[in-house]
Amino acid sequence: MLAILCAAILMMSAQLSAQSAPYERKFLPAKATVERAIKQLQPEASGRLPVLDGFTLPGDRPLDHFQRGFYQCEIQVSSTPTGGALVRVSAKITAWYADPASANSGYQVLPSNGRLETDFLDRLADALGGQPSHTSAPVVAAPPRTAVSEPSRSKDNPDAPTPNFSAPSPSDALPADAMASSKLSPPSATTSFKLPGVNSDLATQKAVTDKHMEELTKEAKGLEEILHNQAHPKNLVAVRKSDTPVLMSPVEGAKVLFLATAEDEFEILDLNANWVHIRISGLSRGWIRRSGLEVPETFASDAKVESPKAAASAEQFQIKNEEVASFPGTWDPLRGKTVKIVTVQRTNGIASDTSSRVKLEFAKSLFQKEYAELTQAPTTAAGVVLIFDSEDGGMAAATLPVLQEWKAGTLSDQAFWRRCFFDPPETFAPQAGQ
Repeated sequence: MLAILCAAILMMSAQLSAQSAPYERKFLPAKATVERAIKQLQPEASGRLPVLDGFTLPGDRPLDHFQRGFYQCEIQVSSTPTGGALVRVSAKITAWYADPASANSGYQVLPSNGRLETDFLDRLADALGGQPSHTSAPVVAAPPRTAVSEPSRSKDNPDAPTPNFSAPSPSDALPADAMASSKLSPPSATTSFKLPGVNSDLATQKAVTDKHMEELTKEAKGLEEILHNQAHPKNLVAVRKSDTPVLMSPVEGAKVLFLATAEDEFEILDLNANWVHIRISGLSRGWIRRSGLEVPETFASDAKVESPKAAASAEQFQIKNEEVASFPGTWDPLRGKTVKIVTVQRTNGIASDTSSRVKLEFAKSLFQKEYAELTQAPTTAAGVVLIFDSEDGGMAAATLPVLQEWKAGTLSDQAFWRRCFFDPPETFAPQAGQ
């Protein structure tokens, strides 16, 4: 529905003017005047396209696989021998092609079918006061000077008779509006007169069409806004600029999964003051610096400011591997059960040993993250296991029911640690006394 309305608007606009050649038009005003009008219309020379159908030529790839269409008009102005201006417009259309094989996805340039160019030229004609181009309207030569008589006028003779116009036959007489305009400026040898009735008919037709176009434009914008609100989820973040890194873990220097493109959108799983946990696709997850994203207002108040301790501990470790497997221990609550295992290692440049407090802070933040992720969808995991892959490492584990009580606030941090498993216990002492 929206695509049909937009295409109809542009088709009607294109039919209002005639061109001597595709995508170019001559205007009567001088080059400097036309350039000033183009400068005022510059914001309309580029922008996003709600749909591509109706703006581009058919190609070998289906248009419904393209997203985020954008157009940019290149405009050239040159003087004509008669003192007017020749304006040439060419539109460049780009869009993101989402190929089923992701390796073939990317931005592509699509050929314009001319509707953007003709629409801009029509807007330029309107901005110039509707002045016709050299080729946009048929004109006839001025009648002989003897055919028009204009009595002299003066301030002392305000009641001078209305000028008389003579012509070969009554049907060729000029309309009343032409006679009224002749009172202000007598016709000169270079004056051209349009055929009787043509000017008023075209003006009336253009006014009616413009009003209809305005109504259609408002309706199309309303439908577009409704479609956007209905189809656009409220739990998405948008990337601010291209080449934004998507990391494996919320740590500076963590492995880069890929570089996101500007305006890419991802589902929010969790967020804090510095990082946003996102769903890439399916079970694939990642982290992006919050400063690189547009976060919905509904999530802004939910962001919890990281404590200095948590931020410091996060910077000392990075996730090495994640897997779902059997519990690698003999702790009765998880013995023989399927768990989510996260293996971490020290960030490059960090000292070879880390304190138990730092490990606990990192374990706390990771337990929170993994619990939020596991509860997003049905899971077979009965708990979460964190393995520190280092010389002074260790293992910490918690069951999902205990994590649920802790996140619900029915368990304090100290009570939560007492119901967790630590191997060896002294690695995480004194908070995790067993």
